[in-house]
Amino acid sequence: MKKIRGFGNKTVLLLALLVAASWPPLSSNAWGRDFTIAMWGGENQQYRIDAYVRPYFEKQGLPFLQDVYRGGWGKFQAMKDTGVVPWDVVQVESSELVRGCEEGVFLELDWSRIADKSLFVPNGARRCGVGMSVWSLALSYNTELASDAPSELEAFWNLDKWPGRRAMRQGPKTNLEFALLADGVSPEDVYDVLSTPAGVDRAFAMLDRIKPHLQLWTAGAQAVELVTSGEVVMGFGYSGRIGQGKLAGRPIDFIWDHAIYDIDSFVILSASRHIDTAYGLLKHYTEFQDHAELSNAIVHGPALVRAVEALDPETLAMLPAGSNLDNALFLGSDRSIMFWLDNLETLTERWNAWLNR
Repeated sequence: MKKIRGFGNKTVLLLALLVAASWPPLSSNAWGRDFTIAMWGGENQQYRIDAYVRPYFEKQGLPFLQDVYRGGWGKFQAMKDTGVVPWDVVQVESSELVRGCEEGVFLELDWSRIADKSLFVPNGARRCGVGMSVWSLALSYNTELASDAPSELEAFWNLDKWPGRRAMRQGPKTNLEFALLADGVSPEDVYDVLSTPAGVDRAFAMLDRIKPHLQLWTAGAQAVELVTSGEVVMGFGYSGRIGQGKLAGRPIDFIWDHAIYDIDSFVILSASRHIDTAYGLLKHYTEFQDHAELSNAIVHGPALVRAVEALDPETLAMLPAGSNLDNALFLGSDRSIMFWLDNLETLTERWNAWLNR
C-alpha cells in the first residue's frame, strides 16, 4: 500500500475500512451489469437519450441501459440498506441532491473532470450535482375566460376582477410560498417568515381568501386540464406542461411573476462501478452544443449559460430562464430544503386540518 503523507499505513487502512463499511456489500448482479442511467421517463427522457446519451456510448463503443426514477428518497435508501446499486447516473431534484450528498450516497464531484462551473446558470453547478434542467411552477390562466390577461401573482387572489375557481397542487409545499409572495414577502425572506408561527398564520390567512374557490390537483397533467377545460380560470402548474399546452393551441397561457423554480441535476452514485464512464458522460453532456434546441423541444430551461444565450426570444419567453426568473423563488436552496425537511410533516397536518374544517 502506498503511504500517504501525514498518515501511517494503519491509519489509511482503517479509513478505507470505515468508508467501505458505510455501504453494504454489493450483490453479484450489481457487480456485472452495464452502465445504467435513470431519468424521469416519458418523451423528455427519450429526447435526452437520443440527443447526447446514446451518441456518447456509441462513440465509446460501450453498452448502456436506461431506467426510470419516479422521485423521492426511498430508492436510494434501499440502495444503502441492501447494497444493491442498480444505477450509475441519475436525474434528481434538489431535495434528494442535497440529502444524497450529505449522506454520501452521491459522489462529491471532481469538477476538473467535467467543466468549469462558470458555464452553468446560478445554482447549476453544485457539490454533487451537474445541472441539467430548470423547471418551474407558475401562474397559468384560461385565455378565453380571463380576456384581461393577468400580469402579477396577486391576480390569483383577485376574485373581483377575475371571478372563478382556482387550482393548486395538493399539499402545503409551494402553496405557502405562493401565498406569502402574493402578500408582499420578497423571495429571499419567505423562509424566514415561514419559520415563525405568525408567518405560517399569515400564509394560511391568504389561503382562506380563496379556499371556497379552490380545486386541488396531484399530477401535472391535471393542472393543465383544469385550466384548459374551463373548470378553473387560473391555476398554478408546471411551466413546461403549460407551454406544451399553449404550443398545441389550447386556451392557456401563464406569467412569470414570482414563479417558483428548481434545477434537476445529474448525480453519480458513489458506489458506482462505472465512475470513469459517468464522468465521461457528464463531460460530454456539458460539451453538447444543441441544448437550446433541446430546451425548445421539451419546454424546460437549460442549465448552461450558452444555451440560454442561444434561445430565440419567442422560445425564451416560455422557459424558466434569464430575466423570467428575476423575482422567482428558488425551491432548491439549502434554506428551502432544510425548512421542508424540518416542517413538512407538521405543516402537512395543518394543511389537511385546514382543508377539512
